[in-house]
Amino acid sequence: MTAYIVFQRDRTKDKAELDTYSANVGPSTVGHNMTPLAVYGRHEVIEGPPVEGVVILAFPTFAEAKAWYDSPAYTEVRQHRFKGADYRAVIVEGI
Repeated sequence: MTAYIVFQRDRTKDKAELDTYSANVGPSTVGHNMTPLAVYGRHEVIEGPPVEGVVILAFPTFAEAKAWYDSPAYTEVRQHRFKGADYRAVIVEGI
């Protein structure tokens, strides 16, 4: 069953760290079957507090989403995202 990782950026703290993350996240996806569905496109918050941006990634299964998120390559690069901004992230299984 398809699973989605949804990243919601709430507040930028250090743009240079986010730039480092953006420049280095690509190689972490090699060997992982993911499809970007939305990457910081136009958005409108219709409920809740404002957000700076949203990313939605699709994976064939929940396990594959977790495998990428917990992979050594992504674990290393995501530290720049953690330093660069406040995010909320969730893995959700589709129907």
